[in-house]
Amino acid sequence: PPPHHTPRCFWTFAPNETNPSQQTQCNTQSKLLIVDRKAHNFHLQSSSAELVKPHITANYSAEISTMSVPSGEATEWKKYDTYYISVDPNQDDKAEEIKMFSFKRPHMRAFHFSWMCFFTAFFIWFAIAPLMPEIALTLGLDKQQIWTSNICSVAGTIIMRFINGPLSDKYGARILMGIVLAGASIPCACTGLVQSASQLYVLRFFIGLGGSTFVMCQYWTSRMFTKEVAGTANAIVGGWGNLGGGVTQLIMGSVLFPLFKSSGMSAEQAWRTVCIIPACVGVIMGIITIKFSDDCPKGDYAELKKNGSMAEVSAAASFRSGAMNVNTWLLFIQYACCFGVELTMNNAAALYFKTSFDLTTEKAAAIASLFGWMNLFARGMGGYFSDMANAKMGMRGRLAFQTLCLCGEGIMVFIFANSKSLGLAIFLMVIFSTFVQAAEGSTFGIVPYVNPPATGSISGIVGAGGNVGAVCFGLGFRNLGTMQAFYLMASCICISGVLSVMIFIKGHAGLFTGTDSPEVIAAYKKTGASSAGTTLEIPQLDAAAAAKLQDDSYHPSPAEEEEA
Repeated sequence: PPPHHTPRCFWTFAPNETNPSQQTQCNTQSKLLIVDRKAHNFHLQSSSAELVKPHITANYSAEISTMSVPSGEATEWKKYDTYYISVDPNQDDKAEEIKMFSFKRPHMRAFHFSWMCFFTAFFIWFAIAPLMPEIALTLGLDKQQIWTSNICSVAGTIIMRFINGPLSDKYGARILMGIVLAGASIPCACTGLVQSASQLYVLRFFIGLGGSTFVMCQYWTSRMFTKEVAGTANAIVGGWGNLGGGVTQLIMGSVLFPLFKSSGMSAEQAWRTVCIIPACVGVIMGIITIKFSDDCPKGDYAELKKNGSMAEVSAAASFRSGAMNVNTWLLFIQYACCFGVELTMNNAAALYFKTSFDLTTEKAAAIASLFGWMNLFARGMGGYFSDMANAKMGMRGRLAFQTLCLCGEGIMVFIFANSKSLGLAIFLMVIFSTFVQAAEGSTFGIVPYVNPPATGSISGIVGAGGNVGAVCFGLGFRNLGTMQAFYLMASCICISGVLSVMIFIKGHAGLFTGTDSPEVIAAYKKTGASSAGTTLEIPQLDAAAAAKLQDDSYHPSPAEEEEA
């Protein structure tokens, strides 16, 4: 209310908090009705609403006005008054499009920092993987010890992904991203100090904590882009980040390692020194991320909370909300069978090609890098086609595409495991990898719909599924023959694809049953909100209440205020 008037009362037509100010920007999720006691006017602010004239008793004059709030208009505190990109004010000024070649704040700056940070995390995380044949030779490791170290490298990030999800909801992705990157760089720089298998296990466990940056990567773009394009945005940043796995195989195994050897170092001296490079990159990237990016379209979380534009979030409540949703755990299993497979192949591919086809470390690493290079387009393609399927069929389209990707992936693993020639094995691995990345992109096209207020926690739980899958498949390769391990992995993938039948998100159709709500249909077909969804029921005043309101000397008791 204006400062020179005393308000009678106000009603909020939604469970979420609304700042009781006449300058509040309101949308279809938050309607504020203000009664000005002096002017005796009702004011309803909304972005789009079909208003119902109230029946007012006791000769109380009322006037109802609707004000349309243009995109980006500064009606509450926010860091940026205008945006260079089309935004949806009903989705907290999230971007409705992706301008790939823009680096402007806040949306596209966050987009590019998301994938660059996750790329750097992979550079740190898997710097050791292409060097494992040389490390094993120096430390005298057997097959089981090699796979134990691989399992430790992906196990370390599981707990951190669970933690970073709700922390992202509370503090935003930016600061967490920078801290985790810089923190994981420290053990990476210490790689050259390893003298035994047990020390290698501990080292790779702590380096693996950097893999939890995936949660911030996906949360950040979900916070910056509307749900209609979040599938594509999440998939591109995730895919380009995962590309770091392939580039690391190539850079560390085929470029830096031989370069250090050519400078006069022995093979042992080279692998003990080369990991300093990714460690330095990680620290630098962490610092510039914190300094030159934003938490969300309206600014940084700390500033928004300080200025009353954002409510405090409970990390525990956010995690509980995400964890109590069964869809979260179904996606957890499905992500275990795509990203978990990718992590397993990042650890296994170079060693597999070296031992199966008698290749040098440099050649095996170069070939193994092809698996990760598919992230350049395949994960983004998965998110894009998921969005396209959503535009035609809603959630049913997303689930159908998810099932197709997972089943195709499982079949390709069976075929790849039986390849006998090097050329055929490389070709099949490329096709196999394409299905893997597409399934990853499709999964995180679904995640933002499960429970939007707890997206960070859900991203953390689902993301942790990828590492759980990598641990399980790693144990298979550790304790079984290579062929049996591939068969086990392929069977699990195909079974996970069938789980799409069990995913039911409120308001959305399932794979075979249920229907989308009118609001959901209007959203994905971009036809606007239905009239049923925008008509507001305005409470009626009874005669006694209206009589009291007319008396300027009337002041409500504490009990009446509490009841109101």
